[in-house]
Amino acid sequence: MRPPAPDGRWRAVITSPLEPELLGQLRRGHGAVDFVYPDALLAPARYPAHHPTPEVGDDIAARAEWEALLDGADILFDFGPRELQTTLASRPRLRWIQATSAGVGPLVERIGLGARAAPEVTTASGVHARPLAEFALFGMLWVVKDGPRLLSQQRRHRWQRTSTGELSGRTVLVVGMGRVGGAIAADCRTLGMRTIGCTRRPRTGDGGGTADTVITPSALDEWLPAANVLVLACPLTPATRHLIDARRLALLPRGAILVNVGRGACVDEPAMIAALEDGHLAGAALDVVEEEPLAPTSPLWELPQVLISPHSASTVAAETARIVAIFDDNLGRFQRGEPLRNRLDTDAGY
Repeated sequence: MRPPAPDGRWRAVITSPLEPELLGQLRRGHGAVDFVYPDALLAPARYPAHHPTPEVGDDIAARAEWEALLDGADILFDFGPRELQTTLASRPRLRWIQATSAGVGPLVERIGLGARAAPEVTTASGVHARPLAEFALFGMLWVVKDGPRLLSQQRRHRWQRTSTGELSGRTVLVVGMGRVGGAIAADCRTLGMRTIGCTRRPRTGDGGGTADTVITPSALDEWLPAANVLVLACPLTPATRHLIDARRLALLPRGAILVNVGRGACVDEPAMIAALEDGHLAGAALDVVEEEPLAPTSPLWELPQVLISPHSASTVAAETARIVAIFDDNLGRFQRGEPLRNRLDTDAGY
């Protein structure tokens, strides 16, 4: 059971942009919560569903305002200014942070919240499953339907008939069978693909039921030679860093496709580039890379069989409303003293 609010009311500070209608929805639904929206202190959103991190820099007045807001907050929507995130563990009232991203484990660890019981951190897990599944399919089809050649011929006004491949009948191995991986596997199955799901441990709510075969990471080497398509939908943890290295890339059949919608560092990037350049990989669709933004000098920009998305495949216009739906539900749970939805497992890192 959570302790009552110190002054009889909970105070929630919103630290990244929210549309007025969504803020109004929260206020109407939770009369016992004071929502603070410091509009003048927030970084402006550059596109729909943008959740920029505010920065205080050398602005002494802004820093003082943020210090007071964070000291008075029981609840945060997002993690607040970058410069003050490492102080969140010491805030006297802070009980809970609702993140706007799913993969916040490394951030939570970096700012010193990983080993603490409070504040609790809940994630946006599940919000991005459908957009990322669509991008994964788009990437597979881009390679198998020879999108680079089609685009090149179109630009040269060249009409030349040929044949392309198809996804039906191919085998896809999805590493990470949470809600994103489960959605990808389900879509692939609908297209007639054989689906193999790799998960660290089966959990309620995971997508293992959408795969024809479910394996654990210990069996990964055994199944990689069967995978025409390898999809990474896993978080970045010590166990997944460079999970796919040169040795494992070589285990894939020649002409395999790599799709990464998890984290860039799950792949040994130089090894992946070498496999693309020598044709062992037929192509790759990458929403993430090891160092973001991708360096202008990276060979990945110039490889025609590589599709680059600037870590944006999960971002669609409805994203913020879906995150607010989780926050809205969790606000009710928080006030009733019930377990919060999407609570970060700090031991697992996601």
